[in-house]
Amino acid sequence: MCCDSKRRFLLLYATQKGQAKAIAEEIWQQAGAHGFEADMHCISEMDKYNLETEKDPVVIVISTTGTGDPPDTARKFVKKIQEKTLPPDHFAHLQYGLLGLGDSEYMFFCNGGRTVDRRLQELGAQHFYDTGLADDCVGLELVVDPWIDGLWLALKEVLQLQEEKEGMNNAVGAVSSSLSPAPHAVHELNLSSEVQNLKLEDERARGSDVLSQKLDDINFVAPASNTEPSLVYSVPPLSQCALNIPVLPPEYIEVQLQDTQGENPHLSSLISEGTTFEVPVTKAVQLTRGDAIKTALLLELDIADTVFEYQPGDAFCVICPNNASEVEKLLHILGLSAKGDDFVCIKVKQGTKKKGASHPQHIPERSTLKFILTWCLEIRAIPKKAFLRALVECTSDMGEKRRLQELCSRQGASDYTRFIRDSNVCLLDLLHAFPSCKPSLSLLIEHLPKLQARSYSVSSSNLYQPGRLRFVFNVVEFPASPSRPVSRKGVCTGWLAELVALLLHPSKNVPDANGEGFSTQKISIFPRPNNAFHLPADPSVPFIMVGPGTGISPFIGFLQHRQKLREQHTDWEFGETWLFFGCRHQDRDYLFKQVQYLTFILSFLENGTLTHLKVCFSRDSSTAEVAPPKYVQDVLRLYAKEVARVLLKERGYFYLCGDKKHMADNVSDAVVDILSTEMEADKLEAMKILAMLREAKRYLQDVWS
Repeated sequence: MCCDSKRRFLLLYATQKGQAKAIAEEIWQQAGAHGFEADMHCISEMDKYNLETEKDPVVIVISTTGTGDPPDTARKFVKKIQEKTLPPDHFAHLQYGLLGLGDSEYMFFCNGGRTVDRRLQELGAQHFYDTGLADDCVGLELVVDPWIDGLWLALKEVLQLQEEKEGMNNAVGAVSSSLSPAPHAVHELNLSSEVQNLKLEDERARGSDVLSQKLDDINFVAPASNTEPSLVYSVPPLSQCALNIPVLPPEYIEVQLQDTQGENPHLSSLISEGTTFEVPVTKAVQLTRGDAIKTALLLELDIADTVFEYQPGDAFCVICPNNASEVEKLLHILGLSAKGDDFVCIKVKQGTKKKGASHPQHIPERSTLKFILTWCLEIRAIPKKAFLRALVECTSDMGEKRRLQELCSRQGASDYTRFIRDSNVCLLDLLHAFPSCKPSLSLLIEHLPKLQARSYSVSSSNLYQPGRLRFVFNVVEFPASPSRPVSRKGVCTGWLAELVALLLHPSKNVPDANGEGFSTQKISIFPRPNNAFHLPADPSVPFIMVGPGTGISPFIGFLQHRQKLREQHTDWEFGETWLFFGCRHQDRDYLFKQVQYLTFILSFLENGTLTHLKVCFSRDSSTAEVAPPKYVQDVLRLYAKEVARVLLKERGYFYLCGDKKHMADNVSDAVVDILSTEMEADKLEAMKILAMLREAKRYLQDVWS
C-alpha cells in the first residue's frame, strides 16, 4: 500500500472505564503503518465531527455499561440518532465498521454497540466491515486483535471504491451499480472459526504495528524439557517460535517528585458521577457462621444528615482505597519508599506521539505519591497486553524479557489468558515473578487504569427506617496460586471488613489513651439509581423474588418497604409476594433468617408482608426418600403452575438478583421450561414470551459476575 498520501478515516470511541478508548488509540497508532490517517475523537465531542456530512469511512469502538446501556459518553449521541423525526435515508451516505465491547456474563451482551449499530442501519448507513462483538468474559483480545487485523484491508477496499467512483463521475449513471458497495448483513465476530481465520492482509505494511521477534535475537535460559508452562516459563512451540508483538505504546507523561508541604484533595474530587457523601458506619453484623464457606457482612450507614436519596432496588457506590500493605510493597519495589509523601507533578511530554495526550483525568493536579497509589490507580488491575509490551522495555534479564514478549504476543494468547487473565494476576504479581523488571512511575501512571468505586445493592427502605442505609456483601477471597504467590481479599470488601472489625467484635474494642472507645468509621459513597429494578408501581400486582446468597439483599428492602406501605395504607389492595432463597447450609449461611437486632425473613412471613417463602440448601445432606431441591431453579420448577399464573394471568413481576455465572442463566432456563410446559408451547415460543417480559420490564435482573 502506498503511504505517500495517507487516506483519512473517522475514528470514534465511546468508553466508560477506558477500554474502548485504549482500543481506539491502538487503531490510531497502527493506522499510519498501513497508510491511513485516523481522525480520532470521543463520540461525545460532537462539535469536532459531523456524521451528517462525513464522506470518509467511520470506525466506531463502543463499550456497554450497566444492564446493557451505552456508556455515559455516548448518551448524547444515542439520543440524537434515536430522534423519531430522522428519515430512513438520513445516513445513506455513511459507511462504517463497529467494534462493540461487552461481557457475556450479563444479559444484554454488547447492547451499547448493538443499539448504535441497529439504529445506524435503520437510518440507511452501510457496513464496509463486519461488526465485531468482543467478550470481556473470555478476553476482549480474542475478537479485538483479529478485528483490527482485518480492518486495514476493508478500509483499503472501501476507499479504493470511493476513489474509482470519484474518477468516473462522467459515467456514474452507467457504472454506479457495480461500484457502490452493497449493504450486507452483520456477521458478529464472536468466538467462532471466523475469528481464527482473520489475518493481517497487508504484510508489507505491517511495519511498526507488529514486531517479528526472532529467537536468535534473544539469549535466554530455557527451562528443563519436563517443565510445565507457567507465568514465568513457556514450552515449545511457543518458546521456540518467532513472535508478533504489539507496537510499543508511546510514552506521553513526565513525572517529578517534589518534597513540599500541602494537603491531598478530598475524595469527592475523584468522582465525576455526582455528589459524594461521607457517612458514618453505625452497625456491622456478620450474617454467616464462622465456619461458612463465605463470610457475609451487613453494614448500616447513617445518612440522616445528608440529602442522599434512594429507593429499594437502587445501588450505590463506595469509594475505596487499595490495600495499604500492597501500596507499601509497590513503593518498595519502585525504590520510592522514602518518597511516599512527596507531591507528584505530572506534565505531558513534549513531542509525544500519543494522540490527544493530556494529564490523566483521574489523577489530581496536586497530590502525594502515596495518595495516587492508594486512591487513584487500580494496582490490582489485570495488565493489558499493551502494558506488558511496555514492561518488556523495563526488563533487563533476557529470559524474563522474552517471556513478557510471549505473553503479549499473538502466539502467546492462550498463555496470557491462562496465566494472567484467568489467574487474576496484577502488577505486583508480575514484578514478583519478573524481578529484573523495573518500571518507572510515569509508566505505571500511563498504564494503570482508574481505581473504580465499587457498587452495592441497597438492602433497606428509607420509608421503613429513615436516615439509614444498609447493604450486604460477601468478603471476596482470592486464594494463592502458582501465578499469585499470596492470597488476597477483594479491594473494597477486604477494606470494609477491616474497617469494621471492632464493630464486629466489640470485645476487642480496647479504649484508647483518652479512655475513648471505638471511633466511628466513615466511608464515602455516591448514589447509582437503578431505573428499572424497583417495586411495581401498582401495589396490587404480585411479584416473585429470586435471590440466593447475598442476592437476597435488595429484597429485604422490598419487603421492608411493602410492610410499611401495608401499615400506612390499610385500605389498599396488595398482591401476593414470593421469595425463593437458597444457600449452602441452613445452619451456617441462611442470611436474615434470625439475626439479633435485624428484621428477618420469618417476621415478614408472619405478618403477611411475604406471602410465600421457599428455601433450599445445596450442601446439606438429607435422609428423605425424595431428595429436596438443591438450587432455586429447582424450587421454581416445583411451583411451575404458580410461577406461570403470576407472570401470565396476573401480569406480575419477576425479580432476580445474585451471581450471574452460576445462577442467573439457570433460573432463566427454568422460567423458559415453566412457560413452555404451562403454555403447552415449544421452547422457542417460551423464549419469545420471556423476551417480551424483559422488554416490558417485568422480568428484571440485578446480577454480577
